Amino acid sequence: MTGLDANVYLPRPAILDRVEDEIADVRSFYWHFEDPADDERFAGFLPGQFAQVSVIGAGEFPASLPPSPTERERFFTVRKVGSVTDALHALKPGDGFGVRGPYGNGFPMDAYEGMDLVFVAGGIGIIPLRSCIVYAMHHRQRYGRIQVFYGARTPRELMYRTAMDAWAAAEGVECYRTVDRADETWDGPVGVVGSLFKLPGVTVPVGNTVAFVCGPPIMFRFVIKDLLAMGLPEGRIVSTLERYMKCGVGKCGHCCIGVAYVCVDGPVFTYEQIRKLGEDI
Repeated sequence: MTGLDANVYLPRPAILDRVEDEIADVRSFYWHFEDPADDERFAGFLPGQFAQVSVIGAGEFPASLPPSPTERERFFTVRKVGSVTDALHALKPGDGFGVRGPYGNGFPMDAYEGMDLVFVAGGIGIIPLRSCIVYAMHHRQRYGRIQVFYGARTPRELMYRTAMDAWAAAEGVECYRTVDRADETWDGPVGVVGSLFKLPGVTVPVGNTVAFVCGPPIMFRFVIKDLLAMGLPEGRIVSTLERYMKCGVGKCGHCCIGVAYVCVDGPVFTYEQIRKLGEDI
């Protein structure tokens, strides 16, 4: 390995293959590495890890990895929120950009084998959880019951609709969706995502269950209360924390929370760990 190859701060050249619109200001960017060797190395990422994405002349930002390691295509699902993500959204198929990683600890999916899985997401919080859901679906025999509870502000802001319809059709998988404000296209439940737990016929097992929770802080706080009230232990509620992860390798200190670096010790933490970090999420 040369010194250049060993540089963890050096983005690897990537090519944009296609772009798919998801919801307003959110797109999925499908890509591949210029060098097949980079793709082979990247293929070992874990659900819940992230990568650093760079656009020449604009900068770099951390992005979740929504594809599962079991899928062939690589993509990022990114909301346009600033100058660098604006630059990414302006790219066309065939354009180049940079990717380095993967970074972080990821969800220990092997440790959850034999358990029931409960996924609770709000808004674009479904993006980092998609990798886990698809991974569990691919290895369906390894897990018990799978439940997905997902909420958004309006029907137009519900992500991954086609994928979720396919998940719901699988044996042993339940998918529930809600919106805060309905429109003429919506005839489903209306309310916060936690209200889905109380729908007629819905039961959430807690005896041998791990719950994945990701979404806006206000949603997270109320969902955690609901899960704890059901009897789910703090150590079996897991989530990803979002901080400004600039270096990705625990050197710059931008993502430090207490004694933890989100980019290295996370971004996946149990609620038990989060509660001990000493900082409100």
